Amino acid sequence: MKTTHKIAAARAIYHVIHAGRRLLGRTDQEIAVRDGATYDLDLSQGIDFAIFLGNIYERRTKAALNKLVSPGSLVVDIGANIGAHTLHLAKLVGPNGRVMAFEPTAFAFRKLQRNLELNPLLASRVEACHCFLTAADGADVPNAIYSSWPLAIESGLHPKHLGREMRTEAAQARSLDSILSERADRSVQLVKLDVDGFECDVLAGATSMLRDTRPIFVMELAPYVLEERGASLDQLLSYFIPNGYVFYDERTLKPLPSSARALNRMIANGAGINAIARVA
Repeated sequence: MKTTHKIAAARAIYHVIHAGRRLLGRTDQEIAVRDGATYDLDLSQGIDFAIFLGNIYERRTKAALNKLVSPGSLVVDIGANIGAHTLHLAKLVGPNGRVMAFEPTAFAFRKLQRNLELNPLLASRVEACHCFLTAADGADVPNAIYSSWPLAIESGLHPKHLGREMRTEAAQARSLDSILSERADRSVQLVKLDVDGFECDVLAGATSMLRDTRPIFVMELAPYVLEERGASLDQLLSYFIPNGYVFYDERTLKPLPSSARALNRMIANGAGINAIARVA
């Protein structure tokens, strides 16, 4: 399903719930416990609202992570946003594991920090970094990146995924290889990658990890956002295929084509495929 269709459905449900809460004198702010984790939610935001509705945000991805993450491992959450997967990963790695969570926008990073504060046991396993991961340390950081999906109709939203760009403010540009060389105390077991078109920037700074460690990746393949950033699905695959990776459909676990042309034929414009990439 295209993101626009998901947001349209969420908007319809949100307006009903928003109206009902107003009648009861309640705002869109809600502290909610979902699957054992506590969240400070703004129900007018798409990710927050999906968590509020029974923690349905990217359920299939959570189910895949349940099977793939090893207790005691080091996992990396790139594009952590408000921590919807970060907190889940912290539960999966257990008390002896570590999560490194990266979020470049100040808007989402503040919300990530707040949700970590509400979960001190899980937060002790998480290192949250206000970073823009790219090819090299010290590179230019975009002024704004999509990290908000408002459920109220607004102007200036992305025409296809209906996101709003939010400012990066003090985020530093770092390469993942550089950060791992400084801070990793073990090999990375899994990477959750969700950066809306900046995937190739991230991977350009992770070539040592891809060559030497070759962790599992859980990610979305969305050609249209790659093209908006001047990249391509072919370029993205060039980081994986030579290192022995095979892509699998996240839902069915069936192998996906290894060519950009074949994958593009499977993916509608404005849509993506949730995939798992691992070494065969």
